Amino acid sequence: MADEPSAFPSGNGPEVPRSSTPPPHPASENRPAFYAARPGGWRDWWTLLHPPYTAWHLSYVVIGACLAAHVSVSRLLGTLLAFLLAVGFAAHSLDELHGRPLGTRIPTSALITVTVVGLAGAVALGIAGVSRVGWTLIPLMVLGPLLVLAYNLELFGGFVHTDIGFALAWGSFPVLVAYVAQTGRVATASVIAAAGAFALSVAQRRLSTPARLIRRRVISVNGRVTLRDGENIVIDQPSLLAPLEGALHAMSWGVVLTATALAIARLT
Repeated sequence: MADEPSAFPSGNGPEVPRSSTPPPHPASENRPAFYAARPGGWRDWWTLLHPPYTAWHLSYVVIGACLAAHVSVSRLLGTLLAFLLAVGFAAHSLDELHGRPLGTRIPTSALITVTVVGLAGAVALGIAGVSRVGWTLIPLMVLGPLLVLAYNLELFGGFVHTDIGFALAWGSFPVLVAYVAQTGRVATASVIAAAGAFALSVAQRRLSTPARLIRRRVISVNGRVTLRDGENIVIDQPSLLAPLEGALHAMSWGVVLTATALAIARLT
């Protein structure tokens, strides 16, 4: 998935192509993301998983499932595991293979293995789900891996690797799949919830794009803002990152807590 795009999309700012090597990090902040751990060992895997964003998008699965009149715990857990494998591991490993944006030391062979195993596991869970849910799950089961490959490899000229593509693939799609996995059909409520996840995912990407640019590609920032009363406010990297990443941090917790509340209300 790599929730964040590799460049500013058209209309959001200048395009910044993905570098073939990790860009230099600013001296004041050498982490590629606010949740990234120090490089090396198991910490690279933590960073690769993008914990706040993975939890955020898995929460859409919970929200979609909890819209059903009757929630099957086994189907919910199976759907969560499928998305964890496909998005949390496979998509993020595939993205790290494409230019090492996180600068991890994970061997290429390990990233390839995790990508293949993750997608295969997700498909296997989907096949198992078809036997319980019915044929309506088949198109979604096929579409899921295609979205992972198209988005993270920027296939079709990057057609899927856009704000809209990201929001549909990692926002709307989990909601709809989770609901179909519970009910075997699509309903008005699930479509509305998918639209809500779409809107939140667009906001997520609009915030994460400049945040990632500042962290990973900007070497220094120097400037000031002069207020009407003559006061000067210094503009630097921390001051630019704080509102962007503060909003992302709060939004990730907000979606996760909302999904948790729904799960508790429906399952207890």
